[in-house]
Amino acid sequence: MLKRLRFAKAERNNSPVLWLDLGDLGDLKSPRGPHEQWQDHGLGLLRTILHQAGIATDIESARRATSWDQIQRGLAGYRMLLMNVRSYTFPIAYRAAQLFKEMNPVGVVMVGGLHASVALDEMTEVAAFDHIVQGPGENTIIDLVREPETFPRVIQGQGARSMADWPMIDRTLWPQPHRRLKKKYPWPLEPECGWGPGPVVTLLTSRVCPWRCVFCNESSYIANMGRRPVDAVIDELNYLDRTHGPIGSVVIHDSMFFQHPKWLREWLEKYPRRANKVWPYWAAARADVVREWPDLFEALIRETNWNLISIGFESGSDRVLRILNKECTVEDNFFAIDLLDRIASEMEAEGRPAPRFWTNIMLGIPGETREDAVATMRMVKYMRRSLPSISFYAPYPGSALGYQLIAEGKSRMTRENYHRFPDDEKVQGIDYPFYRELLAGKFDQEINRGLDAAAGRQSGVFAHALVKA
Repeated sequence: MLKRLRFAKAERNNSPVLWLDLGDLGDLKSPRGPHEQWQDHGLGLLRTILHQAGIATDIESARRATSWDQIQRGLAGYRMLLMNVRSYTFPIAYRAAQLFKEMNPVGVVMVGGLHASVALDEMTEVAAFDHIVQGPGENTIIDLVREPETFPRVIQGQGARSMADWPMIDRTLWPQPHRRLKKKYPWPLEPECGWGPGPVVTLLTSRVCPWRCVFCNESSYIANMGRRPVDAVIDELNYLDRTHGPIGSVVIHDSMFFQHPKWLREWLEKYPRRANKVWPYWAAARADVVREWPDLFEALIRETNWNLISIGFESGSDRVLRILNKECTVEDNFFAIDLLDRIASEMEAEGRPAPRFWTNIMLGIPGETREDAVATMRMVKYMRRSLPSISFYAPYPGSALGYQLIAEGKSRMTRENYHRFPDDEKVQGIDYPFYRELLAGKFDQEINRGLDAAAGRQSGVFAHALVKA
């Protein structure tokens, strides 16, 4: 067996099986931002399942390397490579697979993840991918790693019926940061990102949003499954607080946390009573559902410290919301905005910290007019308590609108640039210079029309809020 030339000194079990954590090179050494440092829950879950079954794996991270030479040296001497591939990590995955084959000609490469389900043709064109798993893999991964020769090249993965069947992720199986980052990184917990104090626990309580917005590809990957029991979520938080804490705040990565009223009411009753501390948390909702259950929304904010509410408002135009099949209206959006503003004002009067929105906004949507975009930015300026998160629409495969634009030849995203850089021009025919001027405040006077004096005095410069799509 070839000698293993490591580019990091940890996480070696002398196993013949290697997990490669994917992401931009250097993100766990000299990160450009906090979100790039967060860990892959799919990798963590499947690696935990393997280790509990007695199948040890080593781990390397592309994010901890700063060159492809380092990655290549870390691949030497293994008989099997596993990777969880998302669309924006696909270019890294196929290059890593090719390097793995150069270093280990008889080695086997196994890949799964979102991109395997939404762009199978691109995956099968990579000869270095020996086995491609579509969909979930919790009930497939053990047999696949033990006896890969018994499986076809393309495999339909089998998932658990409910998240209650999942083991608690062993976070010490996540990759460690580069030694230069270790003093700042609270591994195996995660760093703060401006949403709450660190160390941060990121976790899931549910999988897949049941709505069918045309810009989202999540529902094409995994079907809905049973939600994780409230007691299990709280038990994990308490365990992590005792073992690796103290925890500073929590990020609930669910695509839609504010669903299933029965579960939410149980969370409302138990979290303040059973958790070691009522940690502040970030979690997602929808404006129309907030309007449907306003009392439950308010109670969760007041009693469970839900202090950063992520809502995909997307647009301030009903016409654009219909294009996106959002199933929300501008009226729903403003209802949620006004409700949170009232709750926040009352909490401030009580001497309590005010909750805020993590405001998800999309621009550059095919069919959007300048008037639509101005209305959207007027809605953003109307909010008094928000952290704007603005992105240019990206036509990822797996989404209805993404497939349409790809078929029409209008997508500028390819297998070579499925990255998520904020200022990428992602669709042909979109007037990106206009949007950059809009975010730079060039249309502030027009945006301020119809706003009250207090809102209208806010800066119209939002270029800093442009984020990855």
